[in-house]
Amino acid sequence: MSVEMKNKHKLSPRLRMFANGDEVVNTLRAEQTASLVVQNAELAESVPSISAGQMQMFNTLSFSLEAKPPTIRRRKLKEITNDVLTNVFIQLANDTGGPADVPDVLKDLDPTPIRKDNIVIATIPLSLLPELLASPKIISVENPETIRFFQPVTTAVVTNPPEAGNRCAATPAAQQQDVLIGIIDVQGFDFAHPDFLDAEGKTRFVSIWDQGGEGRKPPERFDYGSELTQEMMNYAIGSEEQYQLPPTELEPQSEMIPGSHGTHVASIAAGNRGVCPGARIAAVLLALPKTDQERRKSFYDSTRLAHAVDYLFCLGKELNLPVSINISLGTNGYSHDATSLTSRWLDFQLATPGRSICVAAGNAGQEARMAPDDWGFTMGRIHTSGKFEAPGEEKILYWEVLGDGIMDISENELEIWYSPRDHIAVQVKAPGASEWTSVVEPRQYIENMRLPNNTFLSVYNETFMPANGLNYIACYLSPLFSKKQVVGIASGSWQVRLFSRELRDGRYHAWIERDDARRAGVIGGKQAWAFPSFFGEQTFTDMASISSLACTHSVVAVANLDETSSKVHHTSSQGPTRDEREKPDIAAPGTNIIAANGFHPGQCWVSMTGTSMASPYAAGVIGLMLAADRQLTAAQITGILHRTSTPLSDQGNAWRNDAGFGVINPAACLDEVLKLRTREDINP
Repeated sequence: MSVEMKNKHKLSPRLRMFANGDEVVNTLRAEQTASLVVQNAELAESVPSISAGQMQMFNTLSFSLEAKPPTIRRRKLKEITNDVLTNVFIQLANDTGGPADVPDVLKDLDPTPIRKDNIVIATIPLSLLPELLASPKIISVENPETIRFFQPVTTAVVTNPPEAGNRCAATPAAQQQDVLIGIIDVQGFDFAHPDFLDAEGKTRFVSIWDQGGEGRKPPERFDYGSELTQEMMNYAIGSEEQYQLPPTELEPQSEMIPGSHGTHVASIAAGNRGVCPGARIAAVLLALPKTDQERRKSFYDSTRLAHAVDYLFCLGKELNLPVSINISLGTNGYSHDATSLTSRWLDFQLATPGRSICVAAGNAGQEARMAPDDWGFTMGRIHTSGKFEAPGEEKILYWEVLGDGIMDISENELEIWYSPRDHIAVQVKAPGASEWTSVVEPRQYIENMRLPNNTFLSVYNETFMPANGLNYIACYLSPLFSKKQVVGIASGSWQVRLFSRELRDGRYHAWIERDDARRAGVIGGKQAWAFPSFFGEQTFTDMASISSLACTHSVVAVANLDETSSKVHHTSSQGPTRDEREKPDIAAPGTNIIAANGFHPGQCWVSMTGTSMASPYAAGVIGLMLAADRQLTAAQITGILHRTSTPLSDQGNAWRNDAGFGVINPAACLDEVLKLRTREDINP
């Protein structure tokens, strides 16, 4: 067995799938996968897009359900294509060294990898994987997570703005300039909106890094995107009358969606009528591609989020300002215990005083239909858990993929995490099939096995994962991809049967990685979708639906409070984390929130609902806290929020899985901050 095959355990399962795919499969996969990019333009253009209507749907009835599955050629790692790039997090064996100190195998990469502690972010061709596996300096190579956009509900376009100062009653006017509010978001930032203009008509945005932009130079430390400076934005504002064009057309961004999410979020946190109205504002626009061809050529994974955090904290250092960042986006992969390399990267950044990150808990709280045509429950049925009581016991998980004329052409992922003291085996049965697949024992796997229904199944049963020591089962359902035909994942109820082999603990948790529901054209007369699969009603458990990004130790995870009813909104995601930590931390107003309506002249204000609106409220309050004491640590900020929160009427002082420790109390937070450095000597 070759060196690279012996060390294949260093790769996360998804990377192993990528390595086993040919150029065509990975080109089509890049349309669905945030961390893959096709760098060969000829290859990217030669493979027809799934949604272009050029594909013919394979006749799924041409194989009997009991027929022997067609075989698939397994690719050796040395044959992996050089034409497809992937972003990776790499864990090194040595935690010493500066940002540029990386193993020799990574030194010639362009762009240059970025290092924090013993974690490296790099963009590599898939063909480099064998060399990474052979390096004794590398412990593991992990694919980043897909960034999910928490789509809020737009409740109304409104005429009147919120009253100035009513967002937060505890704004210390004298200190508001001494903090930077950072917003990492999507859909663009309307820097010329009245809510962001100062008394002289100039924008309060210090900078915007548009990661998908091409019109301006990127920031100094990065090699992609465009950086809009305050000078550029103000010149565009001053030239509006001369050119008879909106400033955002004179200085455009790669996304400028009317009613933009990023504009609304920034307005809540730091607009003139927001929580922290005197703060300086900086933003990072993540590139969420609109078309399949753009998706093939764009990264939009959690390495981009890590870069955005680096950019904002470095900007704060340059400006000599503390920084409060808001992220109303999320991820749902990994073990929900803050051990992913994405979470560890954020925790490392938050070890420095004067920094905070708020993360929206997510909008996956709904578990049942609210109306006959309501599909919101599918977003809530993402978690299950259970406990084996004795060796030899079996559990069946029901994993639902939609049918009814809908073809799901996205890859679906189910992750099962359990104690290293146990051994669990697994097998899978497709909808309508009478036979189960072979049993996959610990340290065994099935990779890209084509089933009779033309769905490809991969199952990896891993032990002692490098990041947390847990055992882990990953199940993937992949469509049939080729140049001439696409077959969506077989619809119906997929069954995943777990067998308890050795038992000391017995507990397990499982999550379904989310897709963003998106139409993808018509194939063979069926509407193709990238659509989130979900657990069946008999399987899901109504807890632990909080975004995995919000499980990070040092971030503030924020739930959505409906102030009118004094309850947490039914869509707000719930805790705790897999390791039973108390997330979310607090709840903040997030229902029917009026704020700036971006890129919509004449209709300046809009009302939206979601944890996306709650999180920037908390980020604004933390901005006020940091303005009052710039040496606050992330841990102190969290402690003050917990201490000062106002319990809901039916909650008492106990943490609750939907509301955290209660509703944020800005005045009490600031009072605690002002008292923090005082001490009373009571010696006689």
